Formats: sequence, C-alpha cells, structure tokens
Amino acid sequence: MATRIQLGNDVSWELVYKRNNVERLKRDKFPLGIVDELPQMIETGYEDIPEEDMVRLYWYGIAHDKPKVGTFMVRLKVPCGIVTPAQMRGVGLISERYGDNYGELTTRMGIQLHHVRLEHLPDVLQAIQDTGLTTTGAEGDTVRNITGCPLSGIQPEEVFDVRPYIDQAHQFFTGNRTYSDLPRKFKLTFSACPHQCSGPHFHDVAFLAVIHEGQPGFTVRVGGGLSSTPRLSRDLRMFVPEDQAIAVLQTLLDIWREDLTYRLSRPKSRLKFLVDDYGPDAVRAMVEERMGRRFQELAAPEPVPGDLAHLGVHAQKQEGLFSMGYAVPQGWVSGTQLQQLADVLDEVGGHARFTRQQNFILADIPEARLGWVEAQVEEIGFSLKRNRVFGHSVACTDHRYCNYSVAETKNKAQEILEELDRRFGDEVEEGLSLYVDGCPHACAHHWVGNIGLQGTSIQAENGERIEAYDISLRGGLGNEAAIGKPLLRRIPSEQATEVVMRLVEAWLTERRAQSNGAAARYTFRDFCDNHSDEELKAIALGTEVEEVDLSDRVILQLSGPLLHFTGGIEQYEARPIQARTVRSLIQGLLRRYKALEPQILDEKGEPVEHVLIFVNEEDIRGLQGLDTRLQAGDHVFILPALSGG
Repeated sequence: MATRIQLGNDVSWELVYKRNNVERLKRDKFPLGIVDELPQMIETGYEDIPEEDMVRLYWYGIAHDKPKVGTFMVRLKVPCGIVTPAQMRGVGLISERYGDNYGELTTRMGIQLHHVRLEHLPDVLQAIQDTGLTTTGAEGDTVRNITGCPLSGIQPEEVFDVRPYIDQAHQFFTGNRTYSDLPRKFKLTFSACPHQCSGPHFHDVAFLAVIHEGQPGFTVRVGGGLSSTPRLSRDLRMFVPEDQAIAVLQTLLDIWREDLTYRLSRPKSRLKFLVDDYGPDAVRAMVEERMGRRFQELAAPEPVPGDLAHLGVHAQKQEGLFSMGYAVPQGWVSGTQLQQLADVLDEVGGHARFTRQQNFILADIPEARLGWVEAQVEEIGFSLKRNRVFGHSVACTDHRYCNYSVAETKNKAQEILEELDRRFGDEVEEGLSLYVDGCPHACAHHWVGNIGLQGTSIQAENGERIEAYDISLRGGLGNEAAIGKPLLRRIPSEQATEVVMRLVEAWLTERRAQSNGAAARYTFRDFCDNHSDEELKAIALGTEVEEVDLSDRVILQLSGPLLHFTGGIEQYEARPIQARTVRSLIQGLLRRYKALEPQILDEKGEPVEHVLIFVNEEDIRGLQGLDTRLQAGDHVFILPALSGG
C-alpha cells in the first residue's frame, strides 16, 4: 500500500476511508493496474466482475454502456483535439470492427466509442495505443484530456502557440501515479485564442496566453466547474512566465490533492470548493509560498467577441493554407466516415482537429484544393452549408448509453435544431447556442449555453413518469461568460421544442427591428438580458405576451477609444426594468465588457475624470449622477472628455 501525505489539518486518512468509498477503492487496489487483470476478468465473465473493478476501469476511459449487458464505452484522449489522418483512420477502423461503426465527438475535444464487448477490450486498447493515442486518464480521478483552441498553432490572431505546453502537460500527467490519485477529476485548458473558445471560465485551471512586457507567459484562472454547483473560474491575477507554467500547475494540484478536506465527500471534492473556501488571493499566496517566489500582478485578458466554434473556411497563419470548420450534429460520426475523412486529408496533406462543440476542423488545406475537399466531405456526409446553429450547440451522450441520464438529449437537441433551421433559417446561424444535458452532471455544459436544457422527469396525469427539462437562460461563454439561470422547471419533453421556438422568435423579432449594424450584434443573450425573468417566462410559455412590450428600450451609446474595449460595438440596449438608473445600466454594460470598467469607473464605482456621461443632452453631474433615473426612450452617452477648452 502506498504511503499517503497528510497535511496538518483535522482530517485523517482514517476518516476519509470511512466516508469515501472511492478512496477506499483506490487504497485497496490502485486503478492503474486494472488493465493487467483484463484477461482474468474476461475469463471470470461480465456478470461476476466486482463493481469495484468496473469503477477502476474508469481510469482507462472505460465505462458501462447502458443497459449493463456487457458492452462498454471507450473514451480516447486527444490533446487539443489534434489528430493525424493515420490516427483518424485507426480510430475509424476500431469503431467499425469493435464499436458497431459508431462514434461520438466529445466536449473535451476527444472521441468515444460504444458497443465494445468485454472480450474485445484488450485488442481495442492495443489498437488505440498503436495509433499513438491513449485512453489512460480519460476518466477517473485524473487530469482529463487537456484542451485548447482547436486552431492552436494556425490561427493568425493567437497570442502564441500553446501546443508545446499542452503536449508537455499531457506527457507528464498521463499515467502518472501521483496525479492519477487526485481527490476528483481535474479539467485543464490552455487558451491563446482571443475569443477564449476553449471555455477557460468553466475549467478547474485555465492558463491564458499573454505577452507581458515583451515576455510570453500566462495568466491563470482557477476554480471553475459546472455539475450541480456551477462556478465560473476566478482570476489569480498573476503573470506566469512560460517556463514556469507546468511548475505552477503542479503546485496547484499539490495544494489540492494533499488537503484531505477535499477527499471526504465526492460531491464536495472538486478544486472549485477549495477556491470557494480560501479565495483566489489565498490560493495565489499558497502557490507563491510553495514555489518560494512572487509573481507579477497581471489580470487575465478579457475575451474578444467572435465565433467560438471557428466554423467555415479561414486562412491560417501559414501562407496558402486554410482551415475548414464543419458542424457535426450531436457529434455523431461513424467509423466509416472517419476513414473517409482520413483519405481526403492524406490526399491534400492535411490533418483534423476535434472541437469543444463536438465538431471537427480540417486544417492545412491548400487554397487550390478547398473546392475539391468541400465536395469530397459533402459526399461523406458533412456540409459547410449546414446551418451553423448545429455547430454552436452540444448534447451529452444521453440515456441511450449513460446510466445517469434521465432524458433524451441528442435526439431532442436534433429535433429542436432542425425546427430552428426550418422556421428561421440563416437568422439563427449566429448569436445562439443550445446545450442539452440528461442529468445534473452537466457534461454538455448546459449552464453556459444561451439556452440550456437539463433532463428531469415529471408525473403525468395517468401516474406515469415522463421525460421533462429544466430550462436555463442567460448562460454564455467567451465575452458573454456567465452561469445561466434556471427559469423554466419541468417542461414536458413534448412541449420543450415549442418553448424554445417562442423564445427565439421573440429574440429575432427584436433583432429585425434594429438597424443593420446593431441587429448583427444583438445576440440571444442580449435579448435575455433585456427582459425580466417574468417576461421571459411569459414569452416561453405563450402567456400574457401581449403585456410584454418588446419595443421600449434605454440606449447607451459609446464612442472613441472606448470602442477598443467592446470589439467596436457602439451601442448597448436594456429594458427599463433592468436599467432604472444610469448606474444599473452601466452595470449591465460592464457585465458584458468587463475590460471597459476601469475606463469608466474608479475604484469607488464613480465616473473617472476622463469620461463624460449624458442622459439625452444633460450631463449627469447636473442631475443625480449615476443615480439619475431612466425611462424608456432615454439615450445615455459615454464620451471621452476632451482636453483643453
């Protein structure tokens, strides 16, 4: 039995083992050795394998398929989602031979197979290893697949290429005995994308690439996570030189894994609870104390508005080469399709990248071959012309395979998206995301979708349990990062699609009424922010809609250098109920554009000297300042104060 560290706190290993059966399981037989027992397990037979050994298989990305009849899901780790044609072909062959020719792209930029029989697991694991990929650490109390922008290394706008750091971390942590004995799963991302597409706000730890005083490095966010207690990660406000990134990461993991407090209870074991308990300042201080050095103060960069899915054709930083981002509905892909895509990529010298949104991107495509590749991939079953709302939306595995899911997700998401496409066409290609989960674990991140559905159930009039959904609104990622608010509870499955249609139709009605420039930037999140909870519920349920005036607005106008902090967006609109004063209007603006705050308000929350704020034509200094009352039709202007005069 391995010796375990115990910090000087009131929690003992004896208490941990008494309360936490997974910690006992790891103590009695550590999971990393379980693959050596597969031949014996096969000989024993599926029905007689202890459930504890089934849990240990998680450490190799292997889990029961539902129902528990002897087949398994096998999840592969694909660092940053990047696969060669040979790897893609290899996975396709494995799927075709052992997995019923079925695969699912995952929200961690990997791929998982299903229908794999117990007796085939050794051959499947060996075949995966032969491709250069692995399943080790794809589940369990490990560092899970490490993600980043799927355009890492090829995006012209990236800060710098973070692939070397992802690869270094992957090599260090995969199969590492010490860091495969964490209190719980650990999700890590490295982001150099200006849009922060990999979702650093919901990761345990996120390294955000920056250039500070001419030196490449990272700022660090910690403590994000979703599930039943969602948290956005918090900024440690520290600059980490690039050569210190892995050391800082290792230190953060050590602080967490050595504190037995976070091994007592599985639901309270994620890193976010440590950050809740200590706060980001104390976490930073612990890192600096352990490492024996101080880090420079630096705030994490704010995300720039943009397409988080990187769909469509885009020029790479490599001259003459392009990426092609494809929407893959629900991440569904067959083994045959993977092999066909590999053949296309071999022909043109390209490779593929899986994305957080369960899509794929073809990279390194020569400009002269774009048309040929598009035609070939269209024949395989994927189209650049598919409505992009499919590529901005995700769904979890659902109750077809998962033992936790209580409602349909992939087929329900497909139903909703097809109806959105049928009714609204290209109007929903931008500004809207739909995330659908079958249970509170939030594997499809429903908390941060613009519209988030979580499966539940209700009792029908005849006494039967039927599928239903809780629906959250106001969630988002990138420059709209926020945890959604559950506003609609237990909506029967048969009504859920129409509820979404009513909300989207109301959003588009408002967007159509705006000027061309403003309409293009008016997202579904903007629509939700501009309405009260009661109004959104009324719209969704089709009740008292006539009492909801969708035209009244308070308009805030920005100009000059301030536009650098909004991505060039000049106008922000709010409903009077959410902008009763200039102060509340500005607070809403700053929730969307956090980097704008020091340009407008000082540390006391008052206007800085170098801006002027007007309501209609009156300076608020001659009114009630930020507490000046607003009403529908008011225009608020924030202008840089001019020098002189």
